[in-house]
Amino acid sequence: MKILVCVSVVPDTTTKITFTDGNTQFNKTGVQFIINPYDELALTRALDITEPIGGTVTVITVGEADTEPVIRKALAMGATDAIRVDANPSDGMYVAAQIAEQAKSGEYDMILTGRESIDYNGGQVQGLIAEMLNWPLINVAMELDVTDKKVTAVRDIDGGRETISVNTPVVVSAQKDLCEPRIPNMRGIMMARSKPLNVVSAEDKYNYTSVNKYDLPPAKSGVKMIDAANAEELIDLLHNTEKLF
Repeated sequence: MKILVCVSVVPDTTTKITFTDGNTQFNKTGVQFIINPYDELALTRALDITEPIGGTVTVITVGEADTEPVIRKALAMGATDAIRVDANPSDGMYVAAQIAEQAKSGEYDMILTGRESIDYNGGQVQGLIAEMLNWPLINVAMELDVTDKKVTAVRDIDGGRETISVNTPVVVSAQKDLCEPRIPNMRGIMMARSKPLNVVSAEDKYNYTSVNKYDLPPAKSGVKMIDAANAEELIDLLHNTEKLF
């Protein structure tokens, strides 16, 4: 079993976000970057699948050189090797195109992604990769098993759960509850230093997006307390001041 796991490098959720150059550039100074949590689940499940039956797990990211320390964590978790496409991940279409190009020559049985990245929350990359490769897609899997060349996954749908089986190759995106993410141990951290991290050039395609300006959300206003018995005042504020109905 040969699995490719897509990994995004994202700011930690506790990071205070700021912008530079007239609010056109994300300010990386002092930002703690981590593996996207949903991608950690995908990587952990890939390792759980390959360890009993044999195989390799390659992690791939689209990012610049400053992402490499975070990618080393993925190697410390147990990944066999890593690929870094040397480019700024401008949007989901561009990222998917870069990953699909690498996957075409890799002869992978399965591509695992997170359901979305926690910075842009686009949830687009897995579907775009599947379309570009003409592979089936199982989105937001909560359970995932492999028998021979058949992948079986369980996912939530409206009103219940759905079980899907499909032959490889396939793209699968990970949802929470799929597994518990691994914590690298000291042996894994030491071994990660010598594992291959291959840097490849980006393909010049689907690079359509440019940023005009970033805006922070408005600051939260103060809280107005209203007596529970004074429903008329609450209704008046919601209707006339907040214009909610």
